[in-house]
Amino acid sequence: MSDPNLPLSGQRVLILVGEIYEDLELWYPKLRLEEAGATVTVAGPQADTHYNGKHGYPCTSDTAIDQMRHSDFESLVVPGGFMPDKLRRDKTVLDLVAAFDTAKKPIATICHGGWIPISAGVYRGVKVTGSPGIKDDLVNAGAIYQDAAVVVDGHHISSRRPDDLPDFCRALIAVMST
Repeated sequence: MSDPNLPLSGQRVLILVGEIYEDLELWYPKLRLEEAGATVTVAGPQADTHYNGKHGYPCTSDTAIDQMRHSDFESLVVPGGFMPDKLRRDKTVLDLVAAFDTAKKPIATICHGGWIPISAGVYRGVKVTGSPGIKDDLVNAGAIYQDAAVVVDGHHISSRRPDDLPDFCRALIAVMST
């Protein structure tokens, strides 16, 4: 029998990291998912590399994004900050996000993290939220923007900002638990 305190036991989650990520939007979900029993891997442009958060909190990547396969994970988390603006230009990142989408595996974005699925072309017709600063980008990509703390549309989970992290993590864990 599975432990109700560890609803994500045995599940693997990939979190993207890069320079100037939003500190809380990476660390809060990482710790919350681990607390729920998931195994979390943090992947950056390079393996075993120190990345600085927007507010100075460091994160060292476990591995390189180009070594990751969607088939090795149950879900993907994309934090915000300035990081998504750079990672969205990397075809490897976009192909990885598209593969998660095609497999209908949860893709969770917060704040500016939505830029990456926009560039991967996976938001057309999807209900999402994000930082008000990328609302026009989301709408122009064909997404259906909603101003809410969290929006769940199928396997897509999105939130606006760090204040929404409790709702974001609850929604992600609920989607992953079904």
